[in-house]
Amino acid sequence: MIRAAIAYDFDDTLAPGNMQEHSFIPKLGIPKEIFWAEANRMGADHDMDGILAYMQFMLQKSREKGIPINRQDFIDYGRDIRFFPGVESYFGRINAYAASKGIILDHHIISSGLREFISGTSIAGYFRNIFASGFKYNDQDEAEWAALAINYTNKTQYLFRINKGIDNSYDNKQINRHIPDEERPVPFERMIYIGDGETDVPSMKMMNYQGGATIAAYNTSAPEVPGKKSPVEICREMLKQDRVKFIAPADYSEGSDLDKLIRLLLDRIRINEDLRSYSK
Repeated sequence: MIRAAIAYDFDDTLAPGNMQEHSFIPKLGIPKEIFWAEANRMGADHDMDGILAYMQFMLQKSREKGIPINRQDFIDYGRDIRFFPGVESYFGRINAYAASKGIILDHHIISSGLREFISGTSIAGYFRNIFASGFKYNDQDEAEWAALAINYTNKTQYLFRINKGIDNSYDNKQINRHIPDEERPVPFERMIYIGDGETDVPSMKMMNYQGGATIAAYNTSAPEVPGKKSPVEICREMLKQDRVKFIAPADYSEGSDLDKLIRLLLDRIRINEDLRSYSK
């Protein structure tokens, strides 16, 4: 058996829209467009990282509205997240397919969204790691401040954590330690990254360079926004610019284009590993 890994963005990759929009922002009673505009304004006014800005804005508006900000409350918001077609049955199916090819398949989230929300979803148990932004909590389990903020550029370090077998976000000694490629638990050529758009480009470019596979999944049901490119247009442009190697609709149902593509990439991992044995 060999070990392989798939790393997923979350928002608009496994579930449509931003995870905060499923139930958290509606509970605040603020239109999502206003929420994000004000969070972005806070970031611009204080020269803040955009992820830190939206996290602080979440806490600020929750306190203003008298809405609890306990860890369990955030986990409960995750239970309301709904997924793209086939997602909830996909992991069991793809794990079985990988096992039939002699592959132990690990799944990892790398997201700018919130790990607390993701841990409350129906699919949380399938992930070896949920690398996502998260809060620090006090003795009453109330969110105090950001513990971790993952933006589109620092996502790449988590691919190296997967590659080196580091199952946490805090160990910087291990991530910087030299480990020969042949001793790393999951070589990049046995990794697949699935994202949805331009915020995933640094991770995709790095994965392409390292010999991994990259897929841009697009939401075919996204509403048209005047003056903005559609998700499929963005993905086609990324493909044309060689920022991503494959694109497919965000449909994880059995027999869908994305399902077939992931199986083909697992086949390629198996074949490449078998071919390598003949060159030793």
